[in-house]
Amino acid sequence: MYDDILIPTDGSDAALAAVDHTLPIAERFGATVHALFVVEADPIEHSAPALDSAERRETLRAEGERATTAIKQRAGNRGVASTSEVGEGVPENAILDYVDDRGINLVAMGTHGRDGLDRYLVGSVTERVIRRTDVPVVVVRREMA
Repeated sequence: MYDDILIPTDGSDAALAAVDHTLPIAERFGATVHALFVVEADPIEHSAPALDSAERRETLRAEGERATTAIKQRAGNRGVASTSEVGEGVPENAILDYVDDRGINLVAMGTHGRDGLDRYLVGSVTERVIRRTDVPVVVVRREMA
């Protein structure tokens, strides 16, 4: 039923809750877990104005490597095949492109990442992915972590 499962991550507790909820599903179906972290350029300007653009991007890429490596380690501990990628762009677009390009059968995401007030003003990445994808999306609350 599921061959490839995407777990987009921002390294938050909600994203880790999605990992913990999804690994048994991947294990059950023999699916490969894909961990994806997307470095978003525009909001970075407001969150770390003291760093120049290249430093911000490199800092977030390193954070993405840590977050995706953590997912791969958890998957490996359960004997689940996994792959990871750190990309750049608009998160929901990058997620949807990844789904289409790699034939993803299921997306598993946390309900709230690190967006804080922005989530209420512009909608969360999770909400935008749900509205725009044709594949099932499992949404996990961070309280489940």
